[in-house]
Amino acid sequence: MIEQNLILVLAFLPFVAALATATLPENAHGAAAWVSGALLLAGLGVMAGLHGAVADGEPVRAVLRWVPSLGLNLSFRIDSFVWLFITLVLSIGILVVIYARYYLAETDPVPRFYSFLMAFTGAMICMLMSGNILMLVVFWELTSIISFLLIGYWYQGQAARDGARMALIVTASGGLCLLLSMLIIGQILGTYDLDRVLASGDLIRAHPLYPLVLVLFLLGAFTKSAQFPFHFWLPGAMAAPTPVSAFLHSATMVKAGVFLLIRFSPALGGTELWFFAVTGTGMATLLMGAVIALFRHDLKGLLAYSTISHLGLITALAGLGSSTAILAAIFHIVNHAVFKASLFMAAGIIAHETGTRDMRRLSGLMRYMPITGTLAIVASAAMAGVPLMNGFLSKEMFFAEAVDWHNGTWLDNALPWIATLASIFAVAYSLRFIAAVFFGPAPTDLPQTPHEPVAWLRLPVEALVLACLVVGVFPGLTLGPTLNLAVESVTGTTLPDYDIAIWHGINTPLLMSLGALAGGVILYFAFAQRIAEGPEGPPLLHRLRAQRLFEKGLLLLSWRVPRAVMAIIGSEKLQTQLRTIVLLAIAGVGLALWGTLQQAAEPRTNALNPSFALMWIVGAACALGAAWQAKYHRFAALTLLGGAGLVTCLTFAWFSAPDLAVTQLLVEIVTTVLLLLGLRWLPRRREEIHEDTLLPARARRLRDLIIASVAGAGIAAMAFVIMTRPLIPNIGDWFLRNAYYEAGGTNTVNVILVDFRAFDTFGEITVLAIVGLTVFALLRRFRPAPESLRDLRPEEEADAETRSLADYLLVPSVIMRWMFPPIIVISAYLFLRGHDLPGGGFSAGVTLAIGFLLQYLGHDVRWVEARLTVLPIRWMGFGLLIAGATGVAAFAFGYPFLTAHAQYVDLPLIGKVPAATALIFDTGVFSLVVGATVLMLIAIAHQSLRLSRMREHEAAEAQAKEAA
Repeated sequence: MIEQNLILVLAFLPFVAALATATLPENAHGAAAWVSGALLLAGLGVMAGLHGAVADGEPVRAVLRWVPSLGLNLSFRIDSFVWLFITLVLSIGILVVIYARYYLAETDPVPRFYSFLMAFTGAMICMLMSGNILMLVVFWELTSIISFLLIGYWYQGQAARDGARMALIVTASGGLCLLLSMLIIGQILGTYDLDRVLASGDLIRAHPLYPLVLVLFLLGAFTKSAQFPFHFWLPGAMAAPTPVSAFLHSATMVKAGVFLLIRFSPALGGTELWFFAVTGTGMATLLMGAVIALFRHDLKGLLAYSTISHLGLITALAGLGSSTAILAAIFHIVNHAVFKASLFMAAGIIAHETGTRDMRRLSGLMRYMPITGTLAIVASAAMAGVPLMNGFLSKEMFFAEAVDWHNGTWLDNALPWIATLASIFAVAYSLRFIAAVFFGPAPTDLPQTPHEPVAWLRLPVEALVLACLVVGVFPGLTLGPTLNLAVESVTGTTLPDYDIAIWHGINTPLLMSLGALAGGVILYFAFAQRIAEGPEGPPLLHRLRAQRLFEKGLLLLSWRVPRAVMAIIGSEKLQTQLRTIVLLAIAGVGLALWGTLQQAAEPRTNALNPSFALMWIVGAACALGAAWQAKYHRFAALTLLGGAGLVTCLTFAWFSAPDLAVTQLLVEIVTTVLLLLGLRWLPRRREEIHEDTLLPARARRLRDLIIASVAGAGIAAMAFVIMTRPLIPNIGDWFLRNAYYEAGGTNTVNVILVDFRAFDTFGEITVLAIVGLTVFALLRRFRPAPESLRDLRPEEEADAETRSLADYLLVPSVIMRWMFPPIIVISAYLFLRGHDLPGGGFSAGVTLAIGFLLQYLGHDVRWVEARLTVLPIRWMGFGLLIAGATGVAAFAFGYPFLTAHAQYVDLPLIGKVPAATALIFDTGVFSLVVGATVLMLIAIAHQSLRLSRMREHEAAEAQAKEAA
């Protein structure tokens, strides 16, 4: 139980840090760093507490039931592999926090940076711990979204915006492919539990959909880990601040893909298709990244392609799939994270103290920055695979796997040659990083005079370089036991411990390492001058940039092709778009129901009531009148449309659906006022600008009548067939039987909304909040036509705000003022009775919104806002917070998300009264509905009032001209 609680603490701790730092003022740089570092350090304490349980061999699990019926649970698990990975993330995260504190400028919004960094850390940790493959994809995509914010932190620069956009498009698209693969796996196995998936490799590989699953899975992993041909996004992400690059591209973002490959190798690996796809892609990426890195002139650009190359090495090992290959892959993940983070930080120090990252301008910095230079030399030696460095050990293990026999194919035979050639280039670019920057003549044209940084900025680099040395000299004592446990947790079998040692004798891998070192030195010094003076890329290939191809493809797919399609089938006119949507809906439903929509053999019918028939005749007349008046008088059409809506409301009441009747009535009021205000924005009718001038008016009306008749007849036929079928037991009967006994309410409709189907309602109110904010944002950007503003003087524009809409509607404002208190009482009445009688949070929210709206209709805007402080956005925020907190609170009692509880409470002097936690959730619904509705209607009222005053001014000017 203690371990489960520790896992939950670990899952939520970074997000708590993100919220805490987000609330700090922009100048609280030190406080943001302290909060972030302290909570990450607490996370390391949690990992220390879990080490004993994890080392026993069995994963430690914690489950929060989310939507069990759909197989969605917040299931977390930590085994030795995950423990090692999370410890690595937290350790480097703490060093990045320290580094960023002294790297970022005083003018940067540092709390925002730490908030993003902590949120990303939380998403990464939850992805690593996910025990449900669907939740794994959720956190996987969350890392893509937050990395977009981190890469675009300096959004004022074009490069940051482009790099962030490219990274998001590529990695998020791969995440969608990963989601499809996980959904197919879930359908094959009937479960989304990670442990059961990993144990069902034989079933997955034997299924006919295995090739499709593997391709989609690899697209997700390759895009995240920047494997060829999806590597181009990572160099563009170098526009991010160096702390971001050091974190995302050493231990977190790009390592997520290789983590997934290693994690799922028991389930999806072991086939020839896996070997060629994974190992082949890894080896191609290894060689390509190493070659391009040698020619890059930007320090971070060289490190970016070096990262791509090393990720290819790890991918190739995952493709080989043996226990020793998995061991080498995990070992190199750790080693690469350590030396690459230190190199990124060293590059950031160089740029910070010299003002440039261009290696063609940097030279002889060892004279000015001897400590930083020494640290960079040691880290570069680890990257090159020099003996006594941690990188040498894992690279030698990679060589051993490359020369081993696997399947005898051409790729298997080529592995040693490709590995050696790529290592030669790795030595060459590592040597260039050192020789070009720290040795040679003193620099002459640097923007700043170079010098050593403050000690705290250099401290993280020193700690990482020390780790490179310690692991390189004492691998068996430092990482050996942990790596062996990690391999066992991946393969699921107990293996003999592998001895990670410096010396295994003179063998082929050692000779390959020495040959690569000698070849790299020769290659660099033979072509150093030509490389420094040449383009940023290999000869003949530097113009063929994947990034440029991506930009051209994006331009083609997102601009030119859509414009061409729009020119053929599209239209900017609303009527044409609506007609197309209706026709497509008719066609789709017709194809789906053709031949299946049949009347029951013995239809169930009732005698037609004359009163009901008369009511529908009135409703039909209103609908037809609205369609006819829409051509001549919009206000009359809106009035008649309201009449049709009122008849619909009475129909619900007639058929014993009072909840629907109440909701329909309230929504009808709100939408009528909304449309009434919106009418002011529509242009004046002129036949010469009609949306379709190719047809005469009579033909257009006839065409629209036919379309409307077909759609209406189809809906009527569907309704008739459904309602005349014999009554059979269905899900509605279950709700009717269990509404009171399961949820403590007699109003079944409200019980379904806030209890049985509360998860759906939570999603719907979230969408409503998004819609409200979107409408508000659009209306804030709305500007009337220039001709309406041309002659309006500032004082007249200001005067427009002092007049009420009631002046235009000819309604006494005192009536609207008197209606406010009764409406509040009605709203409270509907809310409190909703669990047992018609009403509820939605109805009460709309009712209260109508009360606020009437005040805006009855008084001038300034009068209302001086007396009523509505703050609709806060209403929305508190509504979502209350609804979500109600759902999360169920976790504390061991129940799934949004599980409600009902019982009778004995109150003094009153007695027993029914009480349900669903009432709290309904409070959130009520608050959000009020906020969203009032936000939209207030925004419309402001704009509509302003535009009405402008048009009135134009009309007065026109009359004055006629009189003159």
